[in-house]
Amino acid sequence: MRLKRFAALAAVSVLAFGAAACGGEDPGTAPTTSKFEAGTTMEKLNKAGKITIGTKFDQPGFGLKGLDGKPAGFDVEIGKIIAAELGISADKINWIATPSAVREEVLEKGDADVVIATYTINDKRKERIDFAGPYYVAGQHLMVRSDDSSITGPDSFKDGAKKVCSVQGSTPATNIEKFLKDKATQLVLFDVYTKCVDALKNKQVDAVTTDNVILLGYVSQSNGAYKLTGSKFTDEPYGIGVKKGDAKFRAFINDLLEKIYADGRYAKAWTDTAGKFDANVPTGPAVNRY
Repeated sequence: MRLKRFAALAAVSVLAFGAAACGGEDPGTAPTTSKFEAGTTMEKLNKAGKITIGTKFDQPGFGLKGLDGKPAGFDVEIGKIIAAELGISADKINWIATPSAVREEVLEKGDADVVIATYTINDKRKERIDFAGPYYVAGQHLMVRSDDSSITGPDSFKDGAKKVCSVQGSTPATNIEKFLKDKATQLVLFDVYTKCVDALKNKQVDAVTTDNVILLGYVSQSNGAYKLTGSKFTDEPYGIGVKKGDAKFRAFINDLLEKIYADGRYAKAWTDTAGKFDANVPTGPAVNRY
C-alpha cells in the first residue's frame, strides 16, 4: 500500500514538472509583452517607465514653474497625456526647462525625449528636428504698460523711437524685425520672457512681443499694470518636437492628438490651464503628417 501511494505521488510530481517544462512558465517570471512595436521610442519609454519632457518654466497658462517646483500649464498637461498613453505616471516625468534658444539642441543631444514648449513649427527648425502636431495655433501680439496709448500695433515701431523685447531664438523675435527701423537699437533680447516683463515694468522697453495667450497670462497677473494692444499679426502653429527621423514616434503623437480632440481630454487640459486666461476652448487643428 505504501509503495502504491509513493508511486502515485511520484507520477503527479513528474506530470507537474513536465507541464512546467513544456508550456507553463511561472506567471511571476514570464516576460511581459509591450503593446508597442519592438525597437520604437514608444517601447523604449514604456519599458523604462519614465520620460524626459522639455517645456517652458516662465509662461503662465502654458508652462510656468510653481511654488512647489513643478511646472504647470497647457503644454504640461499635453505632456502628461503623452506620458500616460505610454504607461508612464506623472510622477515619473522628468521636466527640464527648454528656453527658445535650446529646444532643438536638447532633442539632438538626447537630453529630452519630447519638447512641448510653445514651439512654433517652421521649416528652419524642421531641418534639425521633427514636429508632431500642430496642437494649437497662437498669434503674435504686443503687451504694453496700461497707461501707454502710443503703441497700437507693430507699425508703431517703424519710426525707430521705441524698443520692444522678445526672447533669443524665438519666432516672435524674428517676426518683429521687419517692423523695426533699427534692429540693433530697438530689439532687446533675453533668454526668458520674465526678463522682458521686468524690462517693461522698469521702462527699459516699451513693449513685449510673443504669442497672445502667453501675454494674456502676464496681463492677468499684473494687477492692471499691462494690457494687450492692437490685434494679433501672425499665426503660430505650436508643435511637439521629437528627434529628427523618428517617424513612428511622431505618428504615435499625431494619432494621440486626434484622439484627445475627440474624447474631451484636450478641452479639459485647456480649461484647467490656459482657459483661465482665454475661456474659448480652441478647436484642435489638423495635424500635419508630412
